[in-house]
Amino acid sequence: MNQEIVNSLGEVIDYAFHEGSDRNYHLLIVGHSVTGDMDDSLVLNLAQKVSEQGISVLRFSFPGNGNSGGRFDQCTITKEIEDLRCIVTAVKERGWRPIYAGHSMGACVGALTAAVDSRIELLISLAGITNTKNFFESEFAMLTPGKDNMWNEETCPLSQEFVDDITQINSIVPRVSGVEIPWLIIHGTMDDVISTKESQSLVTNFEKTRELVEIEGADHLFSGDVLHLATESVIDWLGRKLQSN
Repeated sequence: MNQEIVNSLGEVIDYAFHEGSDRNYHLLIVGHSVTGDMDDSLVLNLAQKVSEQGISVLRFSFPGNGNSGGRFDQCTITKEIEDLRCIVTAVKERGWRPIYAGHSMGACVGALTAAVDSRIELLISLAGITNTKNFFESEFAMLTPGKDNMWNEETCPLSQEFVDDITQINSIVPRVSGVEIPWLIIHGTMDDVISTKESQSLVTNFEKTRELVEIEGADHLFSGDVLHLATESVIDWLGRKLQSN
């Protein structure tokens, strides 16, 4: 896949394509966390390992991040939902059957997108943000919009638009209650950014369609030796779901 992908504002979305088997028309789209990009170790490793199993993968940077167009201070969850839908449109036009996997805020965006866009066939969340207001208050409430940067990253200024959007959403739980597609949720037991309880709340009463995998000792980034456990969990689940699809 070598076409240019742009969002509704004309911002170019930077992406990398990992080709799988020519016989498989499913495409895993992988989104990153807030302040991250498509070269994050988790995103890159997942793309490489899944494509080796025959499933093509498209990893990308949301506009305002990495080498994509746009400005970081204009990034919000709501805007990224529309960005993701533009990617889904682009790949659908090329005959692909989209699957989405996201990490942290990228997982939050994916869940909210699946709630309004039935074209996503399977959904994967890795350490996803569920209570968005709580996440903001625990990580950024002490910062001043327009003055301070997220996690001291000079290229990631905290904007009032981001603050208003993430606090207004509050929690994704009621918004994703209608998501009925198969959904894999992966969370580390040592995640000190997002509690595993948030992922557990997504599975309650949805045990037939949603599967939770808790990885012992994994932090928010699935750092170190546990990274392969997250990747293997995704590959195993995809194998089971695509075999029965």
